[in-house]
Amino acid sequence: MKYRRILVHAQLVGSIGDGAFLVTSAFYFARIVGLSATEIGLGLTVGWAVGSVAGVPLGHLADRRGPRGVAVALALATAAAVAAFLVVRSFPLFVLATSLYGTAQTGLSAARQALLAALVEPAERTVVRAVLQATLNGGLAVGAALGGIALHLDTPAAYLTLFALDALAFLVAAGLLLGLPAVPPAPVSPGPRLAVLRDRPYALVTLINAVMLFYMPLLSLVVPLWIATRTSAPSWMVSALLLVNTASVLLFQVRVARRIKGLRDASAAVRLAGLVMFAACAVFALSPYGWMFLLVGVVLQVAAEMLLASGSWEISFTLAPDDRQGQYQGFFGTGVAVARMLGPVVLTTLVIGGGTLGWLVTGAVFVAAGAAMAPAVRWALPRRSPEPA
Repeated sequence: MKYRRILVHAQLVGSIGDGAFLVTSAFYFARIVGLSATEIGLGLTVGWAVGSVAGVPLGHLADRRGPRGVAVALALATAAAVAAFLVVRSFPLFVLATSLYGTAQTGLSAARQALLAALVEPAERTVVRAVLQATLNGGLAVGAALGGIALHLDTPAAYLTLFALDALAFLVAAGLLLGLPAVPPAPVSPGPRLAVLRDRPYALVTLINAVMLFYMPLLSLVVPLWIATRTSAPSWMVSALLLVNTASVLLFQVRVARRIKGLRDASAAVRLAGLVMFAACAVFALSPYGWMFLLVGVVLQVAAEMLLASGSWEISFTLAPDDRQGQYQGFFGTGVAVARMLGPVVLTTLVIGGGTLGWLVTGAVFVAAGAAMAPAVRWALPRRSPEPA
């Protein structure tokens, strides 16, 4: 329980910083740094692309050097990257800073998962991961509120102060992680150093999860654009939908995760998530006929989100060898970077360009991906355990 509390506190502090960064970064880079929208988009894309490539080797480093020390180092690197944004005033330096930020964030996520796997019993990992996810959402909400204050003030001092607090948050997170016991490095196993890159069944599971994660830009980008261009709903509806999503994860994510008892349950949860996401897309498509459809749609969307998260956590931990959790979690986590890079372009093209048909096509992709997870897990099982999926 003590270790869980430390993990939760470190997650909370870091996510508050993340929330403040997400809300204010575009305004800061445009108004203070002086970058164009194209430069901001390109720089962030490059940064997350570099981070997605670095996730596996940094996860491997966590396996071979111990996940606590690597997690602390990467939290410090994240603080340094955020601090660098305070002084960056040119596009090349901006790209370097975003690359450091994306690398540190992706590696930190992998190291934290390896640390969780080492400190928590296998049967409890998914539930603890759900607690951390609920904490993440709560922290993001607090950070977003702080970011809202900076946006309201709209002064260089406000933005600079917020970024300084973001850097400080990761320094505090690093200190909290130091309070965890040192985990000895995993023994060197025979075979290739980065074995996950040759594990085709796990690669397929990761790819399917990446497709499912394309839901990520829905509430932050696609639905707001849809509301603005296709409905008569008030602009504050965007905030209301985000509030429903955040509150639902805080209240129900752990309860959903407790229902996952193994790979069979996890695969079924991902399959159901695909079906529920299709229903959400279909309901969102009806929103030009009434803003109540938006509320129903977000309830379905967050239900699918929680099912997917709970199922994918169980799958990613269970299918990964215990002595290589770091590199496997780093590889699995590349799905987030892929969704962040490609999701906005793909979904805005489909939904905003295609209207109702685009929503239905998007939903059908979620159904197909969700249905594909169980066969993929069964393919991976002979190498791990006899449990059916």
